[in-house]
Amino acid sequence: MGVGAYLNDAFMSVDDLALLTQDQRLLYESTPAWVTGAFAIAVWGGLLGSIALLIRKKWAGTVLLISLIGALAQNVYLFFLSNTFEIMGAEAMYLSITVILIGILLVLFAKWARKKKYIG
Repeated sequence: MGVGAYLNDAFMSVDDLALLTQDQRLLYESTPAWVTGAFAIAVWGGLLGSIALLIRKKWAGTVLLISLIGALAQNVYLFFLSNTFEIMGAEAMYLSITVILIGILLVLFAKWARKKKYIG
């Protein structure tokens, strides 16, 4: 889901932008590059880390931790530096919290799996 959301965001066309409300369009257009970068790190790190877990690589936990840091950085902007939730609604807040919780659980799972020698 994260990869799909990132690709949708990264390749949004002019026609797609026209479907947004003016507030949503301004929010999208004013998002700083560092937030987009953090989003990319979170999404692609999460995908790579999850694949690494599946193929039992010990570096999965490190990549998942980097992904979580990216998600946290992105959410600092969403929660504290923008009016994202006013414009996008409470659903966006719930999704952001869910992503952070899943990231934390993945990092903890990777740590547990390494301790039990399931990966590494």
